[in-house]
Parts: sequence; structure tokens; C-alpha cells
Amino acid sequence: MTKPLTYRDAGVDIDAGDNLVERIKPLVAATRRSEVLAGLGGFGGLFALPPGKYREPVLVSGTDGVGTKLKLAQNLGIHDTIGIDLVAMCVNDVLVQGAEPLFFLDYFACGKLDIEVATQVVGGIADGCRQAGAALIGGETAEMPDMYPAGEYDLAGFCVGVVEREALIDGSSIENDDVIIGIGSSGAHSNGYSLIRRVLEREPGALIAGIPAARQLLTPTRIYVQSILALMQEVTVKGLAHITGGGLTENVPRILHGEKCAQIELGSWQRGAVFDWLARTGGIEQAEMLRTFNCGVGMIVIVDKAQAKTAISKLGSLGENAWILGRIASGAGGVEYV
Repeated sequence: MTKPLTYRDAGVDIDAGDNLVERIKPLVAATRRSEVLAGLGGFGGLFALPPGKYREPVLVSGTDGVGTKLKLAQNLGIHDTIGIDLVAMCVNDVLVQGAEPLFFLDYFACGKLDIEVATQVVGGIADGCRQAGAALIGGETAEMPDMYPAGEYDLAGFCVGVVEREALIDGSSIENDDVIIGIGSSGAHSNGYSLIRRVLEREPGALIAGIPAARQLLTPTRIYVQSILALMQEVTVKGLAHITGGGLTENVPRILHGEKCAQIELGSWQRGAVFDWLARTGGIEQAEMLRTFNCGVGMIVIVDKAQAKTAISKLGSLGENAWILGRIASGAGGVEYV
């Protein structure tokens, strides 16, 4: 007689999934906001906007992953920080519209569920949500045999924030002579890792600032939410740009309208040892560095020149490295490096 098949025989362990949910419940609870109406385990996360708090609320949504930085994390067996990257990539994108991130959901997919690894990943996601002030209200764990090799998994994140319509930041108020401020990154963040991994192949045992290069390159993406929201209480922020794939060259123009360009002075900020190592070891030319990596600048803020010093001072008091990179000028769009 043929043995009856079970879902576990096919490679999916429902009990393991249930166990994971129980393991991560305390992590999720630590991110809870008062607006959350239900706990983990329902068919959908519930989040209620407080009555009367907003006059004309606009919801801002974003979704992202962490690129092939995930491959590096899996190769090194370091799983507790990649979730911070996932949150950062989503909340920083929502933030540049002027929105406060409200809640976050994640998607974790694998061939066979490793509860310990998954718990570490979700722990990083919860850490990122705490840093951003966003509630982790749900997600999906998909165990899909034959879809992923042993030991590999994939991640995606989804974030929703809110901003008053009149407070939306879209770059439309940017004028000539406005000042471009750069806020320091924590490293390569989560972009350019297909190239980074090629560079690592050339010098796998390298040290950067005394730390093994591969481990240094897993430094989590910086989350700018609390600093930018606080800055917005002090100065009028005209434009924000999250410096992700495409670097300064491709991302700054996304917030410019009309015949304007961003004049950025090379050498006006601290690039960081990791970028010097990448350029040197990979033989990467400067133009390619600037359109692939953030090169030490994770966020751009544009303010009126009369408020630039105040903005720099405020960012410094919040623990951010910030520099005046240049100004807005007439032009055909894009970035001019001077």
C-alpha cells in the first residue's frame, strides 16, 4: 500500500511556522503603537488613524528589499542585522515625502524554514521598526521547497506612513541658491552589492578600519526617521532625497523641477574608508562610484540658505554627521560636480 503523503513529506512544516510565530510575538510586541488594533496572527494588520489628529492626511507607501547584500549576509551566517536594512530601505523612502512611518510588514521566503535564522532576521526587522517608530503589524513566512537552495532566503518589506497634505515634501518649492546638505551614511547601506561582492573576490581577507571587509560591509543601513522628523520642527525642509541605487548622481535630480541643477562640491564631505577601499581595490572610477554608491551620504536635505547653519547644528545635536555639499543653481537638471 502506498504511504499517505503529508505536507511535511512535501517539504513544508506547518508546525515550524507556528513555532516561529510564537517565537517572534515578543519581538513584534516591542514595536507596538497605540494605533494598532490587533496582535500578530490575523488575516490582516489593523491600524487606526486617531480621529482629529490629522486635517487632511495623505498615506505614503513604500516597498523594497535589500538586494544582494542578502547574499553576503547568508554567506557569512550573519542574520541579525539584515532586517534593519530591510526596514531602513522602506522607511527612509517614505520619510522623504515628509511622512512619519506608521507601520511595517515583511515577507520572508525560503526553501526550508530554519526557525533560529528566521527569528534572528525578524529580530532585526523589529529593531529597525523601533528605530523608525513604526509598528510591525504583520507579515508572511513562505516555505517553498525547491524554490530556494538550502540555507538561502529572500526578504521584502512594506511600509505605510502619513503626512498632512499641506506638509508634503515634493521639491516644488526648491529655488536657486538653496543649500544642499548631506547627512552621513553608515556605509554602503543596501545598494551596489553585486559590484561589492565582485570587489570582495579580489581581496577577500581585507580589513577596513581594522574590521574584516565582508563584516564591515554588513553594517546596517542608517535609519534617518527620528532625525529628519525633528529637523522638520526646526527648519523648513524643501527637499529630501534618500541616496540609494544610482547614488548622488541619479537620486538628487528626482526632487528637482524645472531648469534647476544641483551643484555639489567634491571633497565637501567625508566619504569613509569603505568607499576608499572599494574604489582602490575594484579600480572603480569616480563617476562610477558616484552613480553606484552613496559614497558616504545617505540622505540629502535642501533648505533655504538662511536656515542652513541652523539645520547643520540641529542635525549635529541629533548625532548625525552633516555637511554643506553645495547649492541649487539654474541648469538643465542633474548634478554638476565642482
